[in-house]
Amino acid sequence: MPDYGHPLQFGTFITPSNNPPQNTVALAQLSEQLGYDLVTFQDHPYQPAFLDTWTLLSWVAAQTERIHVSANVLNLPMRPPAVTARAAASLDLLSGGRFDLGLGAGGFWDAMEAMGSRHLTPGQAVDALSEAIDVIHGIWSAGERAPLRIAGEYYQLNGAKRGPAPAHDIPIWLGAYKPRMLRLVGRKADGWLPSLGYMQPGDLARGNATIDESAQAAGRDPREIRRLLNISGRFSPAGGGALDGPSEQWVDELLQLALEDGIGTFILSSDDPATLQQFATEVMPALSDAVSRERSSHGVAEGSIRSAAARSQRRDGIDYDSVPASLADDAVEPGDSGFARVRSTYLRGGSPGLVLRPRDTAGVVDALAYVRRHPDVPLGIRSAGHGVSGRSTNDGGIVIDLSQINAVEILDTATRRIRVEPGARWSDVASALAPHGWALTSGDYGGVGVGGLATAGGVGWFAREHGLTIDHLRSAEIVLADGSVVRASADQNSDLFWAIRGAGANFGIVVSFEFEVDEIGESIGWAQLTLDASDPAALLQQWGAAVEAAPRDLTSELIMGGIKPGKQAVAQVLAVVDSDDPDTIIDRLQPLADSAPLLDQSVQLMPYSAVMANARSGFHDGRGEPHARSGLIEHITPQFAAAAQRLLESGAVYFFQIRSVGAAVSDVDADATAYANRSANFSVVALGANGERLDAMWEEVYGYFTGLYLSFETDLRAARIEDAFPPATLSRLRELKDRYDPDNMFRDNFNVAG
Repeated sequence: MPDYGHPLQFGTFITPSNNPPQNTVALAQLSEQLGYDLVTFQDHPYQPAFLDTWTLLSWVAAQTERIHVSANVLNLPMRPPAVTARAAASLDLLSGGRFDLGLGAGGFWDAMEAMGSRHLTPGQAVDALSEAIDVIHGIWSAGERAPLRIAGEYYQLNGAKRGPAPAHDIPIWLGAYKPRMLRLVGRKADGWLPSLGYMQPGDLARGNATIDESAQAAGRDPREIRRLLNISGRFSPAGGGALDGPSEQWVDELLQLALEDGIGTFILSSDDPATLQQFATEVMPALSDAVSRERSSHGVAEGSIRSAAARSQRRDGIDYDSVPASLADDAVEPGDSGFARVRSTYLRGGSPGLVLRPRDTAGVVDALAYVRRHPDVPLGIRSAGHGVSGRSTNDGGIVIDLSQINAVEILDTATRRIRVEPGARWSDVASALAPHGWALTSGDYGGVGVGGLATAGGVGWFAREHGLTIDHLRSAEIVLADGSVVRASADQNSDLFWAIRGAGANFGIVVSFEFEVDEIGESIGWAQLTLDASDPAALLQQWGAAVEAAPRDLTSELIMGGIKPGKQAVAQVLAVVDSDDPDTIIDRLQPLADSAPLLDQSVQLMPYSAVMANARSGFHDGRGEPHARSGLIEHITPQFAAAAQRLLESGAVYFFQIRSVGAAVSDVDADATAYANRSANFSVVALGANGERLDAMWEEVYGYFTGLYLSFETDLRAARIEDAFPPATLSRLRELKDRYDPDNMFRDNFNVAG
């Protein structure tokens, strides 16, 4: 196969000299400035004249921004593969996906033995490298739940923990010359990395043939394997031999290597800045143009393909080959290393067949066009992955992940207008608003994504004072099921604007929200109280009465776990007081503290942004399938409190939470938004490990509710839709659903369609 169609790339091969070390780093930085894709260093841990290559790679990655780094090649026998795998993943994560892994089977055995390494025969070294690749891939497979066990001849792992997953699919390139190593490249590697100076005429063709035959025997496409080549030479006015002449001669010779020997990456070995610059300015662009012209004239498609191992994990019913070009680079499949970071939500494990990650509105339009070609495949829409209700992941379906659409922008300081994109998290919003003395009620956990909460309701720390998040929404930009992009506000598409405030997941994907936010002080009162819950029913009644009687500047929630015989029951009461006056804060909190014997307390003055900075950054890694039930209730009556106590004592619940709403929430007319159950003063949620058991016990408290809050409900029965929306509201929603989503594309998130 003369041309594998790999996009042409260029790298440098720099001596890792320690005399002085700054020169080596400067050459790496120059490589980036000149536009090279990759900078590499040889690895000889036994050579005192050289810097340690791994340390150098880490330092160079920190001193650059774009260029990839790799050993050329790493001396694996002197570096335990499990540790190497974790080090590689760590450097890849720290560098933003800029680490590539070149490996070698070893050499210079006397020097290596002097450093304590075991001497291997050439055959043993190849076998050990083969085992090492399995170890490395096993460690990187963070999505696999089972511990890693490998019973090899050279490496044994007995229950090693997997992870972390790298930031990108780190390619493994092997430096190989002999048939046995070449066959290993074909079976397991992502690239072949020889040096032209060590090869005779015809060696590249013979090596490619061996690799291709081995790859096909292993069920792989030879195009999976990138062909890299270390080259060196001299620029001179007149030709004096191979790669010894003017730039035009270099272009002609390298063009032949690209088209006839399939080389996709040329790595220039030189420590001379002038040589690096001439190659970058006179050879790289000309060679790229020449390769493109030749490929175009011969109909050779340019691009990379996923590995056979990755393709083997694809799910039925999804046309992976037709993913739009605008989304292909960021799409994540089950076989990709990044799958572990996008498969799950905060509490729930998932296994989607494809995760699309658009970067802008146009990408969302393309994603929905792709989804329309898969009408029978489940669809999840995810803003930032919290998703307690479980609708933002699935099993075998498509997920549109909006986490890369995450800007927060101040539009107008006079009117306190802001624009927020759906993939932002609420901690980001609170942080952006803090310098202005502003806030927007937005849940109680900073890791929640904007999109889901801002279309369902938004019960947060200022709910009693300032209402729900949706009550501050002034307009939204939405991509509808047919791909059209519309603006909804009180004046434009007002019926759609009504619907997305409470049932937005049914009508489209909101790609930006415009809010009018509230003024608050620099600091607020933040309280964490621990109360004796030996008498749960009495505690619930006292706390509920205290909350209802409190001024609106207080919002509170109460959390309990299941009550176990013989163990003291406690309740956590959390509260925000929108005041920076200590006396006012204590006055508001005292009735809550008097609800039951106070066991512990923490009351602080702090910015609201600090309260919302309570989330672990990074991706969510939920596991299992939690079961949550939700309800809205007007008052905590003695009857409800007694039923709640029995629920807590049943063992069916491990998390029980009551959040205060009412007050400002109730000021808004019930028919003003699709969130209509506004007379409730409290939102109740219970989580249990066993769905049937939880449902059975929930029936006793169910009759006390006047509705439910969708974000905390996992029950898929149609009756829950009727609980969430009063009859008139649901009827109007169904009419609008028929108009805006007639094919019911958005059916997998509390579908209101009749």
